[in-house]
Amino acid sequence: MADRPDLVAEAFEAQRDRLRAVAYRVLGSHADAEDVVQEAWLRLARQDAAAIDNLAGWLTTVVGRISLDVLRSRHTHPEASYGDRLPELVVTADDAPEPAEHAALADSVGLALLVVLDSLTPSERLAFVLHDMFAVPFQEIGQILGKSADATKMIASRARRKVRSTSPPPAAGREQRAVVEAFRAAAFGGDFAALLRVLDPDVRLTVASPGGEIVVLGATEVASGAQMFAGTVAQQRAVLVNGRPGYVSWRMDGSVFSVISFTVTDHRITAIAIVSDPAQLAALELPDPPAH
Repeated sequence: MADRPDLVAEAFEAQRDRLRAVAYRVLGSHADAEDVVQEAWLRLARQDAAAIDNLAGWLTTVVGRISLDVLRSRHTHPEASYGDRLPELVVTADDAPEPAEHAALADSVGLALLVVLDSLTPSERLAFVLHDMFAVPFQEIGQILGKSADATKMIASRARRKVRSTSPPPAAGREQRAVVEAFRAAAFGGDFAALLRVLDPDVRLTVASPGGEIVVLGATEVASGAQMFAGTVAQQRAVLVNGRPGYVSWRMDGSVFSVISFTVTDHRITAIAIVSDPAQLAALELPDPPAH
């Protein structure tokens, strides 16, 4: 294979999707994952491929090492805010009939897990992802981390406990959707009392706006803002945002106004997240507005 660059490239392409999946699960960013996979290809191109006994294993190790370097760099340079590398939002239409709970939910809930993984150290995250998600042996992971297989097993076990204690939010169910729809109806109907009934007293509203992040706390303040917001919206469509119920809103001219998602706990809305920054909205793949 060393004498046939085309065969090396073909063998690499056969591994590309798996390597991209590994890097994405470790890093939580499609862009970073693509960069890591490209760097792995460049390193392979500089190697004598004929001397590599197990190409898949070699590439997994290389991708793991590069990804670990990226994770460690993030922890070393905290000025690179986590918001810059949040998992890309997955917005899917939420108008399919029950009980078809959307096949896309599997991916969106998986994305929610990436937020949980950010609470792990770089070594914990790499060990958890490689072993629990891709069945890489502890001995191979240990070679990346510079640890023994037993030490690596302990690192993965510690990571697993952290993940289980901070599980991703459940997929949106019928009851959660009903609470969100009640909020929407109250906002558009101008029913302040009804808004207060569905909002948790300590509800937190976070808005990603063109001028930066805005945070509003408390049911009274959030309810007041919801009524003003309703007056600026021409159309809405129910969606799931990383597994949570929400809406995409459009202005009268057809441009996207915002993406909003809700966290519902014990039949009340405890958190609302709104993206209204045009740059962030432009980067999202959104469903079409409802037909007239």
